[in-house]
Amino acid sequence: MTVALEVTGLSKTFALGRRLIGPPRAHVRAVQPLSLTIKKGETLGIVGESGCGKSTLARMLAGLLKPSSGQIEIEGETLNAADSPTFGRRIQYVFQDPVSSLNPRKTIRQIMEAPLKHLHRMSKEAREKRIAEIFTAVNLRLDFLDRYPHEFSGGQAQRIVIGRALAANARILILDEPVSALDVSIQAQVLNLLSDLKKKFDLTYLFISHDLAVVEAISDRVAVLYFGSIVEIGPANQIFTKPRHPYTKLLAESAPVVGRPLTAPEGREIELPDPQNPPQGCSFRARCSRALGECGFESPDLVRVAENQMTACFNSL
Repeated sequence: MTVALEVTGLSKTFALGRRLIGPPRAHVRAVQPLSLTIKKGETLGIVGESGCGKSTLARMLAGLLKPSSGQIEIEGETLNAADSPTFGRRIQYVFQDPVSSLNPRKTIRQIMEAPLKHLHRMSKEAREKRIAEIFTAVNLRLDFLDRYPHEFSGGQAQRIVIGRALAANARILILDEPVSALDVSIQAQVLNLLSDLKKKFDLTYLFISHDLAVVEAISDRVAVLYFGSIVEIGPANQIFTKPRHPYTKLLAESAPVVGRPLTAPEGREIELPDPQNPPQGCSFRARCSRALGECGFESPDLVRVAENQMTACFNSL
């Protein structure tokens, strides 16, 4: 097994209420210390409610946010968050809103050339050849290069953003809600394109989404985040059909399904815990119908409960 990305003890804490003099009034830990391994050529889906730490984790992995602790290794090499060019050549971020992530004052050609100039120091001739190759791969016409971002539809803009990430020649792409802003018919086109590009360029994906059906369809494995921690991880075809953590089960049962009436999820609480006043023990305890006495005093570790499936729960399903 070739490891593409390995994370060890990665965490992020934000200071709140900064003062001109003296320490901040409070700290919030957005991502608890976590460890994660992604194999080369794998698509790892990451799911969880808003505020669970998905995007914070992704931004740390892409070098856009400095971790509070832990380390990131890509193909065995430890990356330093201060070394932006190295991050850019190894891993790229595809943002949720494609149009707003493109500079409105620059043409698509200028946008595409930026990583080739600054990360790879390519000559003009080499840049033109690379951009033509990428545009062909993402099914865009070359005459689009002299237009501006506002002239494109959401689907076209997302193809441009994906192309920009590929132009950097990175082998790992972080896809943060890459189809949530698109119409359903366009979503399918973009997902099919991502599948084709993965094979063509031998890519590894970290796919973040709140749409469980999309995650299950495109992912090899799925990691479930709750309150900044991984509470379950395993093969995509097992995570939602045979969930072992009560939170994963709640997510699966809460997802809208055509023809099925919407129902309120089980549990005494429906909100995430207060990050400024985190609960003792298991952070899911207040919403869990299977909570035990020890759940109020100790936070469970991530342990293996089935083949290739791990969960952090004292009373797993």
